[in-house]
Amino acid sequence: MTRGLDPAAYDAILRYGPGALAWEVLRRDPEYHAAYAELRVPPVQAVAADADFTARWGLHFR
Repeated sequence: MTRGLDPAAYDAILRYGPGALAWEVLRRDPEYHAAYAELRVPPVQAVAADADFTARWGLHFR
């Protein structure tokens, strides 16, 4: 059985960019949710997240 590819999924990546794809992957990752919940101080706009969190997940909150 061959599964067809959903062109709409690719359209969303092209429309919103690679950051949207990265966010979609992270929002489904239970390890990411656990790491975020363990942050002592949740990130606020224009401030980088905890250095260890940033290094592990490659994220900066702006």
